[in-house]
Amino acid sequence: MYAYFISFLLSIVSYTLVDNVVLSRFYGICSFVGVGNKVKSAFSMGLAVVFVIVLATLICYPIYYYVLVPAALPFMDTVVYILVIASLVQVVGLFIKKYSPALYRTLGIYLPLITTNCAVLGVVTENTNSGLDFGMSMANALGTSVGYLLMIVVFACIRVRLESYKAPRAMKGIPLALVTAGIMAMAIMGLTGLGQ
Repeated sequence: MYAYFISFLLSIVSYTLVDNVVLSRFYGICSFVGVGNKVKSAFSMGLAVVFVIVLATLICYPIYYYVLVPAALPFMDTVVYILVIASLVQVVGLFIKKYSPALYRTLGIYLPLITTNCAVLGVVTENTNSGLDFGMSMANALGTSVGYLLMIVVFACIRVRLESYKAPRAMKGIPLALVTAGIMAMAIMGLTGLGQ
């Protein structure tokens, strides 16, 4: 039990930093760049992604192993996952719209895009394709979602600082953001192999 707990914690750290969903696997880059220009909206998007990934894992894991596999329908997993994720995003969207209309307008199109965010779909698919047990699936979900949250907030902080930088006109906006994301990815890739 103790060894499993340590493995659980190390998996969370690994998925958060070393195998980061955005900067190592390049999942969810659309919302990462699109919303990562203001710290508040980046933090809110990160929290929404954490909520959706963790709940999607909690719901999709039992559906796959206790409904789809016994019914000989594991090939329907992607359709089921997308339906679950879309439902969760609708719930998150309604909650944000009710309690923070300004944030809802700020997130704009990127909130519904969580439905097709490959980070969310990638986690639940990876859990079943890799044959992870429920505990390790939750470690993957927690680590991946916290990694997304951490990196989008750091990215937004850097972009806010870069707004005052006098860059050439051709580099303003998205080009400078992509260069920044590339440098962050190189820093994360430097952590690869530390756990071996």
